[in-house]
Amino acid sequence: MAPRPDSATQKPTLTILLANPRGFCAGVDRAIKVVELAIEKYGAPVYVRHEIVHNRYVVESLEAKGAIFVDELDAVPDDVPVVFSAHGVPKSVPQEARRRSMIYVDATCPLVSKVHREVEYHFSAGRHILMIGHAGHPEVIGTMGQVEDGAMTLIETVEDAENLHPADPDNLAFATQTTLSVDDTADIVATLQRRFPNIAGPKKEDICYATTNRQDAVKAIAADADRVIVIGAPNSSNSRRLVEVSEKAGCRAILIQRAADLDWDWLSGARTIGITAGASAPEILVTELIDALKTRYDARVELRMTAEEDVIFKVPPILRDVA
Repeated sequence: MAPRPDSATQKPTLTILLANPRGFCAGVDRAIKVVELAIEKYGAPVYVRHEIVHNRYVVESLEAKGAIFVDELDAVPDDVPVVFSAHGVPKSVPQEARRRSMIYVDATCPLVSKVHREVEYHFSAGRHILMIGHAGHPEVIGTMGQVEDGAMTLIETVEDAENLHPADPDNLAFATQTTLSVDDTADIVATLQRRFPNIAGPKKEDICYATTNRQDAVKAIAADADRVIVIGAPNSSNSRRLVEVSEKAGCRAILIQRAADLDWDWLSGARTIGITAGASAPEILVTELIDALKTRYDARVELRMTAEEDVIFKVPPILRDVA
């Protein structure tokens, strides 16, 4: 059993390897700021189509400020502003907003927008596009919705890439979801390039800098840890990939949303643990977890930095008068 905070015995020692980079990326920072500025500019309520980012703490914090989250535009009144989430939306969504003369603010991460522009370019060049990503993820739905139905095929695994039989194998392109496992995606791309030597790809990798950096950071702590805890939402692709990356590096890992969700018995026997957070998880949740660990352990925190990040994305022009 893991030690209890009221244990009469001395607390066991624990080394916490804290990954850096971790937590919020520039796209998430921007998306949250977009909602806050929209509330400041237009007043509450401001509607948001889908979770602005995949984190309940963030969503609930914004709800407290006047945001209302809905699944689709048909739940939004005509006379209130609406924000589109950081994951991006199909072209049909802003088209419908314009048809209804709605005020809308697009909080799509600029790195996702970059993928949208690539897809449009390949479509205009007459190529069939292979979308490497996870079925049902909002980013994949948004990216595939940039072009007409049938213009893209979803590829989720190496097996999908091996079993693909396109009508014109010499006229293909590929794009990827920005939050995938770097290593898994490389295997899929390698398979596609082997099978279809003429396939066109992005000039610069689609997987975003933050996803890559956080996966590199978790590899660094997994190498020396008995367990790794990832803070993030179960529907957060980049957070789930961090668990996978840790386990592939040989270290057991778990995904939790808050410190209260931690199964203390899962830590039994661990003397060194790693902690990281997905790109949509705020730092306050990391602090909360470390504080909880210190109630049961004589814990020492060791920061492991693998990269520095200084990326900042500007908010959309419609909000710059209040930024």
